[in-house]
Amino acid sequence: MRPPRTFLRPLAVGAPAPVTEIPVKPSRMIHFFDPSNEKMAAKVPDIAAKVDIILGNLEDAIKTEMKEAARQGLVDIAKKTDFGETQLWTRVNSLDSPWVLDDLTTLVTEIGDKLDVIMVPKVEGAQDIHYVDRLLAQLEARAGLDRPILVHAILETAQGMVNVEEIAGASPRMQGLSLGPADLAASRRMKTTRVGGGHPGYLVRTDPVSDDLTEGRTTAQQDLWHYTIARMVDACAAHDILPFYGPFGDIKDVVACEDQFRNAYLLGCVGAWSLHPVQIDIAKKVFSPDPADVAHAKRVVEAMGDGSGAVMIDGKMEDDASCKQCLVMLDLAKALAERDPELAEAYDL
Repeated sequence: MRPPRTFLRPLAVGAPAPVTEIPVKPSRMIHFFDPSNEKMAAKVPDIAAKVDIILGNLEDAIKTEMKEAARQGLVDIAKKTDFGETQLWTRVNSLDSPWVLDDLTTLVTEIGDKLDVIMVPKVEGAQDIHYVDRLLAQLEARAGLDRPILVHAILETAQGMVNVEEIAGASPRMQGLSLGPADLAASRRMKTTRVGGGHPGYLVRTDPVSDDLTEGRTTAQQDLWHYTIARMVDACAAHDILPFYGPFGDIKDVVACEDQFRNAYLLGCVGAWSLHPVQIDIAKKVFSPDPADVAHAKRVVEAMGDGSGAVMIDGKMEDDASCKQCLVMLDLAKALAERDPELAEAYDL
């Protein structure tokens, strides 16, 4: 355990000082692209203008023989693209792979000044973050970077979920956590082959109404990921980092995708992954507060004054706790309005 006073010292001579606060920027969607795919790479400038975060994927979904091409493709794209206010992330290969060392060495030294966050898959404990933390500091010093690159961990194993709190607090670099439902399902031996979302077999049923146990009994499908997302959100909130829902694999089922994203939003996630352009607008819609909610939040904050006491608005009691809830809503609305003129008008901000 490192003493608290040393936590904010660089881990390598010449490396930039660690951040004291994680930048909170619009992060409604992390849009994945394959840097080895020339057609997809050509669309990056246009897509980057539409999303909050664009991520060059080097891990899953990239064939073994294309790993090096994807890495070099990301370098080339980053060097020639002006991303503006859009954050540039990458997902490197897992720490037990033969490619990750070259991923980190190449990307930090070649385009470290463009990269905001490095996403690390299959993180199982603080030791994984400590390894990446020290290595990044060494590479940043070599590259002469003046700001540290942040780290985002994916929860994809049962071991990672058991250690989620220590992962969240493992380094000042920690930007956030994402849920990786497919790998996590396999690690837990869950009996589902879906990538995120619910399952029709995971349900509750009303009690019997007669001796016929099948008569008049309605069912409701439950959320396989409710516990996991809630635990991840708590770990992130406790360590002041950001939680994200991961992928929703059924691209055609935009209705269920929106439902899953909204569940994550209501539980506290700031965004979700988008694997296809159709999911960009879903994430933008879901993770942007409803104008009616923003209007109500403004009324409560204005009525509460210094935030103490209690008031009645539309027959409902509002007190200091509800004022804090409303401030969360308003902070997000203001951040989004600064970037999106349409939302600024809708929110009257």
